[in-house]
Amino acid sequence: MNPERVQRIESALLGVLVIVIAVVIYPEWWWVTLAAFLLFDLSALGYLRSPSVGAALYNSVHNYAWPAVLGAVALLMSASSPELSTICGLAALAGAFHVAVDRALGYGLKRPDAFTHTHLGWIGRDRPRT
Repeated sequence: MNPERVQRIESALLGVLVIVIAVVIYPEWWWVTLAAFLLFDLSALGYLRSPSVGAALYNSVHNYAWPAVLGAVALLMSASSPELSTICGLAALAGAFHVAVDRALGYGLKRPDAFTHTHLGWIGRDRPRT
């Protein structure tokens, strides 16, 4: 099995795990993780400027760094500010879910030459046929 396929399978499992965590930790608010799904794709608006700007903006949002930071803030604020903790926790889970689903579907971090060129290979019509 090639590394790209392994990463896609891992990401699919991570996406399922994120939803399970959301349901367990935030039983009344877990649905926000799904409802916020498309918000992260607003970062693709950078492609209106150029492929390199689009890739930079897209990649700055479509990674696990932001969910990790927000998750840490949620944990640190859980005792002193439960409301802020919940908001940060849900944002972290929504971001992680979005990235996991993107990776599972083959939408990786973008290369600066074209939207369809990712670290997981080419996507869409530009994908090589085997």
